[in-house]
Amino acid sequence: MIRRWSWQLVGRVLSIGADPTDSHDERAQKAFFVGVVAGVLPAGVVWGAMYWALDERVAALFPWGYSVLSVIFLAVFSRTRNFAVLRTAELTMILVTPALLQVALGGIVASSGVILWSFVAPLGAAVFDRDRAWAWFAAFVALIALSIPAAALVRPDQADMPHWAVVAFGCLNVAAVTLIAFSVILAFARQRELAQDRVETLLLDILPEEIAQRLQFEEQTIADHFDEASVLFADVVDFTPLSSRLDAREVVGLLDRLFGSFDELVDRFEVEKIKTIGDCYMVAAGVPRHRADHAQALARLALAMRACAAECLPESNGHDLRLRIGISSGPVVAGVIGRRRFLYDLWGDTVNMASRMESHGTPDSIHITRSTYELLGDQFETEPRGLVEVKGKGQVETWLLVGADDGRG
Repeated sequence: MIRRWSWQLVGRVLSIGADPTDSHDERAQKAFFVGVVAGVLPAGVVWGAMYWALDERVAALFPWGYSVLSVIFLAVFSRTRNFAVLRTAELTMILVTPALLQVALGGIVASSGVILWSFVAPLGAAVFDRDRAWAWFAAFVALIALSIPAAALVRPDQADMPHWAVVAFGCLNVAAVTLIAFSVILAFARQRELAQDRVETLLLDILPEEIAQRLQFEEQTIADHFDEASVLFADVVDFTPLSSRLDAREVVGLLDRLFGSFDELVDRFEVEKIKTIGDCYMVAAGVPRHRADHAQALARLALAMRACAAECLPESNGHDLRLRIGISSGPVVAGVIGRRRFLYDLWGDTVNMASRMESHGTPDSIHITRSTYELLGDQFETEPRGLVEVKGKGQVETWLLVGADDGRG
């Protein structure tokens, strides 16, 4: 119970100043900064108490004053949600308070190097205020240069603390500041790793794995020629009149469920989804890696897709989802085009013929060219369709794929 309450308290503290309109990164940045401030607060109280116990009453007021002001600024932030004000106020206090403490104690040695705490300000700026990070660092260097002579003028006698206390404070100052610096660097490295993972995951969702890896390390245009490959186009029959009877959300939902099922089949048969164009779904086998059974792989996929359209979407009752599917085999050119929203795509006569097979097909049919028919051999059941007039090709002999005879479905 106590542990749960503790986590709830931590969550509430970290959500101080959160705004519903904040992006994920903005919420994370605010939570991290508030967490750092809340974590340093107890240190200020402890430091002040230690100075007070050592009879350095004026010195004790500075870390205590920092803690009190931090609480006030956090309270204001919780109401205004103005992160820029909180960030500037906290970084300023972190920068100035150690310098004032050094002056009050009489110098770097007497203060056990407490000025090191001021370095947290430019370090924090590097994370939370990068545009002004160098300005904060310049202020840190200037503060060191000014605080040394100021300490000699304000307190030439220096603080009269026991040697063990000076050494202990020095160890604590060095350890605390280096711990903060190390934690920030580690967090930054972790965020960079997560960002890289997200980029790689996104690339793998868009591009084949081999192409995604090449795209990250090659600057030249990615273009490959494949002598043997197969291409499939699948189109929803009469989708335009169907979409006119549905609202936009239903149209997108229907295609998402259908194409999501196709994506699972693509993974199952280990082929490559190339793209979707409206209600058309394009797949290839034999690219970007060679496989001898490219035609057989797409034939099995086509049979599974046809069955899926009729059976995989029970929610679509009454919509009569049927497909026209076309397949052709032969040489293709493959590559990545564009500089923004790039796409791995295929070109060549094989691609054009696969598209023509789809458009010249009939509902629930899988229309294939001679090149695919010859590769399938006796592993699949086919029927000759005869000659079909294809734009730019004239009379072309085609077949219909009926089923599989190899027992693999």
